[in-house]
Amino acid sequence: MAKRDYYEVLGVPKSASADELKKAYRKQAKKYHPDVNPDNADAEAKFKEANEAYEVLSDADKKARYDQFGHAGVNPSAAGGSYGGGYGGGAGGYGGGFGGINMDDIFDMFTGGGGFGGGAQRRGPARGRDIRTKIAVSFENAVFGTTIEMSINRLEYCDTCGGSGAKAGTKPETCQTCGGSGQVQQMQRTMFGNFSSVRTCQTCHGTGSIIREKCDTCKGGGKVRKSKKIKINVPAGIESGQTLSVSGEGDVGDKGAPNGNLLVTVEVKKHKIFTRQGMDIFCDFPITFVEATLGGKVRIPTIDGPVECSIAEGTQPDTVIKLKGKGAPRIGSTARGSQFVKLVVEIPKNLNDGQKNLLKQFSDTVDNSNYQTKKSFLDKMKDVLGL
Repeated sequence: MAKRDYYEVLGVPKSASADELKKAYRKQAKKYHPDVNPDNADAEAKFKEANEAYEVLSDADKKARYDQFGHAGVNPSAAGGSYGGGYGGGAGGYGGGFGGINMDDIFDMFTGGGGFGGGAQRRGPARGRDIRTKIAVSFENAVFGTTIEMSINRLEYCDTCGGSGAKAGTKPETCQTCGGSGQVQQMQRTMFGNFSSVRTCQTCHGTGSIIREKCDTCKGGGKVRKSKKIKINVPAGIESGQTLSVSGEGDVGDKGAPNGNLLVTVEVKKHKIFTRQGMDIFCDFPITFVEATLGGKVRIPTIDGPVECSIAEGTQPDTVIKLKGKGAPRIGSTARGSQFVKLVVEIPKNLNDGQKNLLKQFSDTVDNSNYQTKKSFLDKMKDVLGL
């Protein structure tokens, strides 16, 4: 059978760079490697074909001869015959060089790392999965902290079988395939010769035991889902979107492995009066135009309760008052931020004739010098418009 074009074997154009050739080879080698396709003659043939193609194309001199003369340029005797350089060239391994292939790179493709000659490590008992949930807390509880009791559904060991998965009166048997180790050793024939690899036992799936008669409650899984009440300590200063981690309150792990964690994301409910940014709290507080004009004392709401504040005479709209220590704390700290109060001056509507006359009389006694902002603006108009 005539040989296929080497570029066709690797699935790359003639203009492919060295990196592209290597990437294409690794893809083919991983796909058709004998370890991945045991007792598959077709895959083995394609694996050898890819090896031969890369051996030539990764060598600059061989590649040049191949590009000019084809297969005859690199192996005249194999121009139309069987593949050369396959098994048998070395000590029980693939013959010929491999064009500068890094042996550890190739080995890593199949073992996941660890260098040449290593083996797959046995997967230890799996840690339990984390449980994620959300809770809503009031604005006040987010500022001062609280404790909330909630119910969660999590995996726990089956009470019937104690987590073994075996029916009452029976117990798991040692896996005869792996002898209870959860691993089996295989001898593989590769391009580097024969070497052994350790893989997870397919009979027991790495557990080292076989359950002949399964527990009726957990169906052999050893775990069941149960409802449990958990108390969540919400720290003072928590902000919306932050997540609390409760160690060990997630799903139970495999025997000998820790439980997962409970991850609780906090959502802070909106407040009717206050908003918050970090440690600071904000609110608007309406005052009458008379209070703004004459000044006086007002009771302003805070998260701790109302406090009495003095309003200065002639207070302008949107003036901000800062109340130190009336904000929220930072988690783990007793120091608190501030509350910022914006004074919103409200103008009365629907005045009767008597009230309007009083205001007109008042206005007649006040000149522009009493309205500094207006006076400044009128002066600017004169300068700009010549009015």
